[in-house]
Amino acid sequence: MVLLGASGLVGGKLLRRVSEGAQYASVTVLTRRPIGVPAGKVRELVVDFDRPETFRDHVAVDDVFCCLGTTIKKAGSQAAFRKVDLEAPLAVAQAAREAGATRYLIVTAVGASAKSGVFYNRVKGEVEAGLVALKFPRGVKILHPSLIMGERPERRPAESVAMTLMGATRGLFVGSLERYRAIDADDVAAAMLDAASDSSVEDAVYEGARLFEAAARGRAAAG
Repeated sequence: MVLLGASGLVGGKLLRRVSEGAQYASVTVLTRRPIGVPAGKVRELVVDFDRPETFRDHVAVDDVFCCLGTTIKKAGSQAAFRKVDLEAPLAVAQAAREAGATRYLIVTAVGASAKSGVFYNRVKGEVEAGLVALKFPRGVKILHPSLIMGERPERRPAESVAMTLMGATRGLFVGSLERYRAIDADDVAAAMLDAASDSSVEDAVYEGARLFEAAARGRAAAG
């Protein structure tokens, strides 16, 4: 498998699960800068997502996992945000599809829509539409978490407040509101691996109850 975004909150949890589990025999981490990933079956490859030739020969795998994501504040501009959240995932997807990859799994966000009036949600929707258009033989699996809980390397004061509030009120998000319930980063990682174990070849969106159920199965499968 290939993993993008291993230095992030969800990507780091996913890398740990994969490196310790038996679902994949090898993992190639594509990263813009060295992050010091575990040894063993994990290989780190520093690439330039603007130059497909730096990764084209390393994406001939069955499954590609994408946990790339940033904020406009951290990226510095909307254009820079699009490079991380849209252009890089699609560049790798195109190269992987041409190399024979059969499935692409990605974390975007609840509310993602290419028609959204909200820039963040629109970009997330655009990357989803671009991936689906590539017609991966075993489908594109899209995860739609709401607020993702966990400790990030960088401080995000406003998000810390939101996590405190959302964490304390998670039990209130039921029924049609379940899609907005906060979710732990490790549960998102577990849900991704559960989606990868699904034999269905259809494109699929994991949101709300379906996302939490996948996370529960993923945790159970890992023991």
